Amino acid sequence: MYQWRGYGGGHQVRQHPSRLTLTASDHERVIGTVTLGIDSDEGLLADEIFKPEVDSFRARGRKVCEMTKLAFDPDIRSKFALASLFHIIFIYGRRIHGCTDVFIEVNPRHRRFYESMLGFKRQSEIRTNPRVNAPAYLLWADLDYVEEQIQIHGGSSDRAAHTRSLYPFFFSPREEAGIHQRLLAIG
Repeated sequence: MYQWRGYGGGHQVRQHPSRLTLTASDHERVIGTVTLGIDSDEGLLADEIFKPEVDSFRARGRKVCEMTKLAFDPDIRSKFALASLFHIIFIYGRRIHGCTDVFIEVNPRHRRFYESMLGFKRQSEIRTNPRVNAPAYLLWADLDYVEEQIQIHGGSSDRAAHTRSLYPFFFSPREEAGIHQRLLAIG
């Protein structure tokens, strides 16, 4: 997907114990991926061009994480699949690693999606991201807000016909608790 968009298809996120890549699949065909990076001594990938913005959260004692390398098959129009991937990233970041804030670097053409569908807020002006040789904004979401939206809307997709939010397609709080327990059991 990155190569198809002209973002340097050869780019890879170097393996590190603080990064976890998840995939969504449909009948053994990968339809989406996203990587969660937990802040560590190495920092976040976003630090390369947005370090002052991320550092302002660290200075307030916040535990930060980031989502990177999101790619989703454009032929798949499933809000459930996309929401499931985001929700499991939330469970790992918030529930398992205790993160308080999540960042994502996005191309300007994708900014409105993250703002309207997930409640992200812009934290920077456009800068060039050298990892993908493309313009990027740094967006941020408070995981308290994400948790609140999941509690209110998660599992309510049957009532989401006219909503501009992805949260109704997240798991219900009860489903999240079960997934969380299964993830803890596999370690």
